[in-house]
Amino acid sequence: MTAAAAGTVLLATRNAKKLAELRRIVGAQVTVLGLADVAEFPELPETGATFEDNAREKADQACRETGLVSLADDSGLAVDALNGMPGVLSARWSGRHGDDEANNALLLAQLADVPDERRGAAFVCAIALAVPGARTVLRRGEWRGRIVRRPAGAHGFGYDPLFVPAESDRTGDGRTSAELSPGEKDALSHRGRALAAVLPELRQVLGR
Repeated sequence: MTAAAAGTVLLATRNAKKLAELRRIVGAQVTVLGLADVAEFPELPETGATFEDNAREKADQACRETGLVSLADDSGLAVDALNGMPGVLSARWSGRHGDDEANNALLLAQLADVPDERRGAAFVCAIALAVPGARTVLRRGEWRGRIVRRPAGAHGFGYDPLFVPAESDRTGDGRTSAELSPGEKDALSHRGRALAAVLPELRQVLGR
């Protein structure tokens, strides 16, 4: 039985929150594995110039190393006043990969003198779907909003406590991404939108 026939997909990440997010979106009929669930292999560094480059490289490597249908994403925050940065450097903006607190503190310091009307930003996510013997599929999702001056909220990860989605402003509640419930975030987020865009291809490959 092939991995596709078995309804199994590998998400090329060790981030438990990303795994939980994908599992919520694809549903119980699809088995989602992470890198901790397969034989270890040396992971390539993220050296791509774009989110798409990094997502494709990670998905292709995971598929090649394991033989499994593989998904990989690269995502980050693009701030208008910083000409689209941190961009692909979002996870290591402060110089330490995955240090959310340091990354958020540095971003706030860099935007300290930027007025509220110029604090626009977007979360961006590129997702790659790699299938053995087939062409890799790429999809992209964006989530517009703005950067607040102080973090708020305990949900999510990364820059979520600093990002107020446009939807929150339209409803007038001003909640950050970190103040949304997991279900609310899934329905709106950049990653949720990218996953929704690739889901038809994934379900077709898995026969679900």
